[in-house]
Amino acid sequence: MRGPHNIWRLIRTGATLERTGAMNVVLDAFEAPPALRFVARALGLPFKWLGYAGDPNMPPATRALTALGPAYIKFGQILSTRPDVVGDELAIQLRVLQDKLPPFSVQEAKAEVERELGLPVDQIFSDFSAPVAAASIAQVHKATLASNNEAVAVKVLRPNIERAFRKDIDAFYLAARMVEIFSPGSRRLRPIEVIEHFDGVVRGELDLRLESSAASEFAANTKNDDGFQLPVIKWEYSARRVMTLEWADGAPMGDNAAIDAAGHDRVALSERVLQLFLNHALRDGYFHADMHQGNLKVAPNGDIIAYDFGIMGHIDEYTRRVYAEILFGFIRKDYKRVAEVHFEAGYVPADKDVDDFARALRAVGEPIFGMDANHISMARLLSYLFEVTERFGMETRTELILLQRTMVVVEGVARSLNPQINIWQVASPIVTDYISKSIGPKAVLTDLANTARVIARFGPRLPGMVEAALIKQNNPEPPTSRRGLLERMFLAVLFGVSIGIGGAACLILVDLAF
Repeated sequence: MRGPHNIWRLIRTGATLERTGAMNVVLDAFEAPPALRFVARALGLPFKWLGYAGDPNMPPATRALTALGPAYIKFGQILSTRPDVVGDELAIQLRVLQDKLPPFSVQEAKAEVERELGLPVDQIFSDFSAPVAAASIAQVHKATLASNNEAVAVKVLRPNIERAFRKDIDAFYLAARMVEIFSPGSRRLRPIEVIEHFDGVVRGELDLRLESSAASEFAANTKNDDGFQLPVIKWEYSARRVMTLEWADGAPMGDNAAIDAAGHDRVALSERVLQLFLNHALRDGYFHADMHQGNLKVAPNGDIIAYDFGIMGHIDEYTRRVYAEILFGFIRKDYKRVAEVHFEAGYVPADKDVDDFARALRAVGEPIFGMDANHISMARLLSYLFEVTERFGMETRTELILLQRTMVVVEGVARSLNPQINIWQVASPIVTDYISKSIGPKAVLTDLANTARVIARFGPRLPGMVEAALIKQNNPEPPTSRRGLLERMFLAVLFGVSIGIGGAACLILVDLAF
């Protein structure tokens, strides 16, 4: 349930970072300036006693995130793929969040399987192992089908995970609302829409039937991709909270020693994982949006195996073209075209100057292209680009959130395999090929054919639709009354006051506790 009571959740976040010793670790990892360090410590230290203790056997950051809950664990999983952002030491510590979290018991897992599939576990599986991997939302068991002795992986959701995520998401909604109220300049970032997007993604991840469907669609799209495998879903043994699929043998993508011992070429793997992602995003518009090391393996034959399809990204054809043109423009250092694409797509307000924006983009790109290959980073580009677009009033594009986040995660995976990888050099053939196919003469003919097909399908309804539009234009709706406007302003003020009262009440309770 959303509301001011979630202030407690936000207070406990800072308090938990202090109590577990993670506050300094996080501030150091992000090289926080002195002013930010002072504010963070001043706000967190007085409430230290409210923080969760966590597991003292874990490193501070991992201890804090696991204590705070699954949504925070998801955040830690992303950071674990970014050693260039948080440092090698912290990235290694956070890597256990991918698939090495404390599991729940085999008995609970078997009970869940029986409830979902309606049959005794022993009747379905001749063998059902202890957990082989445990992540924030579910854990995986290796099992053997009784019908044909095939080895399979059985994924089971954690008990009460839906309620735990709901609590975290509600607190995030409150934080986003407070950001909108107390920092009007941040409204262009659409914090509420960002959380709504994340909320929708999480809801999909908590229904394994949707994950099974996503895996099936992804497999159909990628069946001809060389060096890429997906385990087959066993639909007859899958349900809302249980999913069964082929067992995938291979070296974990995050274990470079195992990859080297198996004789695989890490340089080739680093390039392939990046190019596969770009192909899936640009060619298909449907991509694995959680491609961290914990969801990838290297098969004995050198193929990359992907699994865990709870978070998948989808972008329409037009958005794919915009994204590709932006990347292509940066690769070619055609900053004027990158600026024009932003304006054409409506990403930047039309009252801004395109030439000024192009010059600002040049200031973003040139320093990056002047770096050594191991310092050229998509994450750094997105960070700099964010600063520039903020100056020009660009609003957050919620449809691009997963795409941009996954691009950063995949880059982290590629760089963990090969720190010297040149992101632009590897991406260039994929982006260039997509541009040549989607923006050239052939693409124009395809677009015209698709447009004609739509017009033909709606042809009988077009006269009525045009007539209705003309009637509506000639009879505009009356302007909003002053009274209605005042009522909305009053409600907004009332909401702001309620937030303030909630915050004050929290502080009073804390004072009383002391």
